[in-house]
Amino acid sequence: MTKKLEGKVAVITGGSAGIGLATAKRFVEEGAFVFITGRRQAELDAAVKEIGPNAMTVRSDASDMADIVRLFETVKASKGRIDVLFANAGVYAFIPFGEITEAGYDRMFDINVKGVLFTVQQAVPLMNDGGSIILTGSIAGSKGFEAASVYAATKAAIRSFARSWTSDLKARKIRVNVISPGPTETPGFDVLANDEVRSELTSIIPLGRLGTADEMAKAALFLASDDSSFVAGLELFVDGGSAAV
Repeated sequence: MTKKLEGKVAVITGGSAGIGLATAKRFVEEGAFVFITGRRQAELDAAVKEIGPNAMTVRSDASDMADIVRLFETVKASKGRIDVLFANAGVYAFIPFGEITEAGYDRMFDINVKGVLFTVQQAVPLMNDGGSIILTGSIAGSKGFEAASVYAATKAAIRSFARSWTSDLKARKIRVNVISPGPTETPGFDVLANDEVRSELTSIIPLGRLGTADEMAKAALFLASDDSSFVAGLELFVDGGSAAV
């Protein structure tokens, strides 16, 4: 059976843990060579051991322009092209309204919005026509959660980017789509979520449980592959129904 990403080159930002790491594993299993980024080399080294030989790490801060440029210089020198870009790097914090600081605002917008914008802009010249760009959104971009106004605004911007870039890149048949997870079991989530938070979030999910990183990776694989060849500008909620109900 032909693998879905046979011979493809993929770049996954924020690929050292959670959804990014699960997606890198899926992509490699389906025949891709994958570049993963992250800010901590030790985590990147551990991740590439899990992924296997068809992966390469590039230490990179998603909000740092010099790092973004260096990432794609590395990809160009190594492989010369990109078929799939998964702009997944992001951060979240729950800050009550009235306690939002300029530093907290800047950190989330720098990584989640500026970082995605310039990652995609640097990647596109290396992308093959007909390639796939996947952005990581969130159900928070469409719903109103307490203490999430800044994070939610960054993810609403991501949704807007996908619409605009679908039009911007139509001549090259590059598809741009968003995967918007609901509450998902990841190392980052585990740090923030105590039992009370888990219970509260689970209560808003019609399927009655949190998602897994691999469930998000399966959705990303769909958007990366020819299975979604006529899908563009879409926001795919992978959230157990919580955004729809």
